[in-house]
Amino acid sequence: MDVGLTMSNSAPGEESSFELAKKVIQKFVQRQVFSETKIELALVLFGTDSTDNPLSQDGQYQNIRVHRHLRIPDCELLIEIENQVQPESKEGDWLDALVVCMDLLHTETKGKKYDCLNIALLTDLNTQTNEESLEVIINNLTQSGITMQFFLPFPVEEDKEGQGDSERRDPGHPGTGKGLSREQKKNMELVKEMMLSLDVEDGLDEIHTFRNAIEELCMFKRVERRPVAWPCQLTIGSSLSIRIVGYKAVTDEKPKKMWITVDAQSHQKDDVKRETVYCLDDDNETEVQKDDIIQGFRYGSDIVPFSKVDQEQMKYKHDGKCFAVLGFTKQSAIHRHQFMGSQILKIFAARDDEHAGVALSALIRALNELQMVAIVRYAYNRTSNPQVGAAFPCIKQDSECLMYVQLPFMEDLRHFTFPSLENKKFTPSDAQLSAVDSLIDSMMLVEEDENGEQRDLFKPHRIPNPAFQRHFQCLHHRAVSPGTPLPPIEPWLKAALDRPEVITERCQDPLDVLKRKFPLTEVEKKKKLKTSAQIFGKESEESEAKKVKEDEAEEYNLANIAEAPVIVFISLFGCGDPRVLPVCQQLTHRIEQLLSNKNTQYYMKSITCIQAFREQSVKLANAEHYNSYLQSLKGSIPNRGLEVFWELLVQDGLTLISKDEVEGSTVSKAEANQFLVAEEQKEEAAPAPVEDTGDVDDLVSVQCLFLTCLYFYSNTCLCNCCDSNGVKTISCVSTWGVCDVLSSQI
Repeated sequence: MDVGLTMSNSAPGEESSFELAKKVIQKFVQRQVFSETKIELALVLFGTDSTDNPLSQDGQYQNIRVHRHLRIPDCELLIEIENQVQPESKEGDWLDALVVCMDLLHTETKGKKYDCLNIALLTDLNTQTNEESLEVIINNLTQSGITMQFFLPFPVEEDKEGQGDSERRDPGHPGTGKGLSREQKKNMELVKEMMLSLDVEDGLDEIHTFRNAIEELCMFKRVERRPVAWPCQLTIGSSLSIRIVGYKAVTDEKPKKMWITVDAQSHQKDDVKRETVYCLDDDNETEVQKDDIIQGFRYGSDIVPFSKVDQEQMKYKHDGKCFAVLGFTKQSAIHRHQFMGSQILKIFAARDDEHAGVALSALIRALNELQMVAIVRYAYNRTSNPQVGAAFPCIKQDSECLMYVQLPFMEDLRHFTFPSLENKKFTPSDAQLSAVDSLIDSMMLVEEDENGEQRDLFKPHRIPNPAFQRHFQCLHHRAVSPGTPLPPIEPWLKAALDRPEVITERCQDPLDVLKRKFPLTEVEKKKKLKTSAQIFGKESEESEAKKVKEDEAEEYNLANIAEAPVIVFISLFGCGDPRVLPVCQQLTHRIEQLLSNKNTQYYMKSITCIQAFREQSVKLANAEHYNSYLQSLKGSIPNRGLEVFWELLVQDGLTLISKDEVEGSTVSKAEANQFLVAEEQKEEAAPAPVEDTGDVDDLVSVQCLFLTCLYFYSNTCLCNCCDSNGVKTISCVSTWGVCDVLSSQI
């Protein structure tokens, strides 16, 4: 990279060549670091104030510094590029820098195996050059098999005749507005001569501009995976076997590097030691050795212990890897929504087996002609669980293979029943249906080109995973700029999943038609019924005080203190307190309070209380109160609408206490197990309404008598509508309705 004096020049409002070249290097190194490739990089700077290279003798190869020798790039290199690579004040010969790079590659690759050698040169070519050595350099590049790439602030066609300055200059070229200088034109001819002399097709295509390179490198490179072959035998029955090999064609990609715990100061993993200690849940927290514990499997409310030997015997055993054809079916019988799994396999014939190739090709072509698929049993190895899948024929110009897709078992299917979309009240008209059809047609992501061939406007297979790109962007920023806020998402990443502009423009008219065909009307809210106090405009001070108390009570969340009754209950009940019945009644009263708030949070608190109730009852061999309450609770579930709570109770297996647990219980084990099973609700015919044949005059007289009694009733009024003397206020007498509790008491 050129860091000389001229690289810092820029037109007003434009980035300098140095800034653009530095971005290119940063983007390239980022891709190599996060893709975890084995590529080794070296960084040579020319135009530096100092000289540091192996060839700097007798005043030659001056102002050239080897900043980093050849090795795998890491975050340290990114930090060095960010902080240490800065513009300097000298000029350097790019041909001399090229010779230093060639010597570096020759020296530091001895004894190494490599696929290719490449030199990328970033400069503005605005320096004096000794062109006498050009022919020798080209010969050495050809003999060593080194390829070249040039990155410039202007395109290779910059010096063509007949172009104006504004047309010649690339938008990213930070020139002076006067076109190319004499040195740049001269060096450009040398670059062309070099690229055309090398044994490379279209050598000029390896000359890039800074802007184009940044756009191409903005996307983080995917982690390269070598295809891992899976050899197996495709079997049809017991007499036909074909040697095959499978490769993953599609699979779920995940970042390889995982989060690890490091010291906050040193950032070193070894500075943090993690120890796991197992303790008993007792007052002393007695430590238990790892050899004294085993795994337990929760089965309802019980825990079933399983040793390692049991776990090994529990696993499903089979004969090992297999790809066995169970039968064949029509392709139309396999629906797209039944595809599952995280990968798709391509099945080929073994390379060195000609007979296997002929046999598999015959099978693939037969399936393709008959439009059928093979249903196969697939097992990766002896330790993996077997799968059932479909093998589809796939025939292309240069290859034939089977595409394996996993199919669901019975337990994997979810059967849901949804109401029909047909609604007689809201039936769409033909015009509305036509408007929706037009919108769908305008948003089709496939269109025909001039030749009548279909082409995709949206290509998901070329879109990178935005989560990966954002992840690596933040990792790079945090590595080079610790302590600073993370950068915003890059614009190109936001636009990656946007609707194509062609579709946006095309669907505007259908959308306008859709709005007219489906007008929206505002629905007025129903008026709330007013109370007598609101009608007469007189609300007593008592009601105001009551409202304030209710507002304060809303802030007092009962669910947050549900543990308190459990603790008190265990302390009283568990210690053999003689007031067993009152203690149980207090706990059940609190449970009823919690259940009155129909919310999952309160349901879980109620279950905690019931669980403590059951545990203490079993502990003290007193099952009567618990069983009695749970039976009454079950009977009230339908009327109170607590079906969700009952499902949670069933999941935790909180059933009745049986004789096996407590000797004094009257419930058998079978009855306890059957208790949680939902009973079939028998539909009972609703009783016919009884016709009221009473005399209307008698009804009026009874009401008058009742109001008279109510007026002179001087004891406690339960409906909170009387004054301190028990006299009915006008707000209550003015209404016909009277609470049932008061009427029964009178």
